[in-house]
Amino acid sequence: MGELVDSISKKCDFKTDKIIFLNTSDIEDGKIVNNNCYKISDLPGQAKKKIKNGDILFSEIRPKNKRYALVENIDETNYVVSTKLMVLRNKDSKVLNMKYFYYFLTSPKMLRYLQSEAEARSGTFPQITFKDNIYPITINLPSLAEQNKIVKNIDSIVNKIKNNQKINTNLLQLSQIMFKNKFPNVNDGPDKIGAYIRNYDKDRKPLSKKQRSKMPGKYRYIGATSVNDYIAKYNFDGIYLLLGEDGTVQDINGYPVLQYIHGKFWPNNHAHVLQGNKVSTEWLYLFFLQRNIEGIITGAVQKKISQKNLNSLSVTMPNNEELSKFDNIIQPIFEQIRTLEEENERLLEIKRELLTNLF
Repeated sequence: MGELVDSISKKCDFKTDKIIFLNTSDIEDGKIVNNNCYKISDLPGQAKKKIKNGDILFSEIRPKNKRYALVENIDETNYVVSTKLMVLRNKDSKVLNMKYFYYFLTSPKMLRYLQSEAEARSGTFPQITFKDNIYPITINLPSLAEQNKIVKNIDSIVNKIKNNQKINTNLLQLSQIMFKNKFPNVNDGPDKIGAYIRNYDKDRKPLSKKQRSKMPGKYRYIGATSVNDYIAKYNFDGIYLLLGEDGTVQDINGYPVLQYIHGKFWPNNHAHVLQGNKVSTEWLYLFFLQRNIEGIITGAVQKKISQKNLNSLSVTMPNNEELSKFDNIIQPIFEQIRTLEEENERLLEIKRELLTNLF
């Protein structure tokens, strides 16, 4: 593989006052999830590497966490990445389709291999290096025409997933607009939201990595912000909200990072597991999405959102007739969201099987 790609460590020459810095936490499973803009003077010390469209970003730490992405359609002058991210660049586009290489590198078998290599190294974190762990790997590279054909087939699945995600983003934004228009004064009032929440935290049973490794399967093991693993068992089935207990897990507006989960899954112990009580879970979801929670975060050393503080949020509750009318409007929207998410789960499974069989 070292004959096909280079590991680039070219330092970024800053030409603007502000720049987008990508750390390992800012990319996940093929996506750039955060585009945080920094003043040059505020950049952390590890913000050094310059990138180009077509590069692969791949975290040196814990490959299993899927902190990787193929850089596409960015303004290259506005980005700098962490030294903890490998920047892999194609040596010869007449020999290698970089997207083919990306799919190979991120295939299930390769991720398992690289994770085992990382865990075999001594140190604080399970870590790999380009020189020791990627460069020596051999690959049976087909012709460029065959690479292009394979990429086209995989891309058809990936693009369908992206299209479904875009539709769901639009549907959710529409629901949020309708909620704000219908209930403009809901955030303050004499009621407490705790009366309208069912909390299932006592039913959480976290599993260690060792336990999960012994029970691989198709059900999601979900953390505070995303799916951590796929296992053979589940202990929740239905429609729920997962709200991270960690007070730092929030967006730039101070709103909670919420997950709207449906189907069979197993949550870890870092997120509150909630449903609506006397209101639909969808209504509760839309309420939390627009509600600033900074005031209920406590703890000097480890900031937390406790169940008690969560329940204490003030709210002006609509009457039953208003809730019913609103539910009649949004339930079909959320049914469509769930349908598209379920389709994406099936497409992801097809993609995993395809990558496993191809590589």
